[in-house]
Amino acid sequence: MSGIQVRTPVTADGRLGEAPEHPGFSDPDYLPRRRAIAALARGHRVGDPSPLVDYSASEERTWRTVHRALWEAQGEHACRAALDAREYAPVPADHIPQHAEVGAQLRQLTDFDFTLAGGVVENKRFLGSMADGWFHAVQFVRHPAVPLFTPEPDVIHDVFGHGIHLSSPAFADIYRLIGRAAMRVEREDVLQMVSDVYWFTLEYGVLDEGGTPKAYGAALLSSFGEISRLGAARVRPLDIDAMLTTAYDIRGYQPVLFSARTLQEVTDVLAGFLEGLDDDSEPRRKPTAPGGAGTGVGTRTDHGR
Repeated sequence: MSGIQVRTPVTADGRLGEAPEHPGFSDPDYLPRRRAIAALARGHRVGDPSPLVDYSASEERTWRTVHRALWEAQGEHACRAALDAREYAPVPADHIPQHAEVGAQLRQLTDFDFTLAGGVVENKRFLGSMADGWFHAVQFVRHPAVPLFTPEPDVIHDVFGHGIHLSSPAFADIYRLIGRAAMRVEREDVLQMVSDVYWFTLEYGVLDEGGTPKAYGAALLSSFGEISRLGAARVRPLDIDAMLTTAYDIRGYQPVLFSARTLQEVTDVLAGFLEGLDDDSEPRRKPTAPGGAGTGVGTRTDHGR
């Protein structure tokens, strides 16, 4: 798996390169701020209130820049289910919301809320918390020099991208379906199977609308560059076995996406697989991809947008 499709934008003009070149991973002035905000999550228990963050003027500008670009791109490239959910999403355009600001309204819509993450969250906790209506979300903001892509989740991805999903009962049901499966199993290799289908659906899923791939995955909804180039990816029909044997690189644009006809088909296919999953299930083997296959979507530094 090589070439442009798995590269990461590393400059403001869109030049592609290796993920470590991205200023979000390399800028010595940015990293202390990112680490300080992430450190607020140390010792955080699922469901405890998230601390307030006093965002800088630069961080607020980044939010507004990305929100404006994504709103337009989503209008053209997102599926109808995502656009309908967006109409109810309590995500402001003019400022970075605190977790509690959005979460309180999500509770009224779908009984979901955000719980704090600082970076890495292991699969069992990250995925399993969804069964009880908790989604782990970070609070730091992507680097301002490359605002339309970050090689790790940030507050824009988590609160804007996943916030759209968690405003919709239909999407929220899929999160709970995945969460219940993760809570039921203990083996790491089986948990990775849950993580892989989460990756290819709720992060990078597309629907076929009139013969055109339209995004519903939160990673696509929060990546201006990637949602605008869906046609460059290889789009395959929704297939669990294929998902579980397809390598992916977590640090850049995705070369393979899986498409369903409707969101209900996604729910039905996932339910048919996940409801029969247990610790005796035989893991599928996939080829190794750098930084990708077998890494785990529960690892919160795992995917770019």
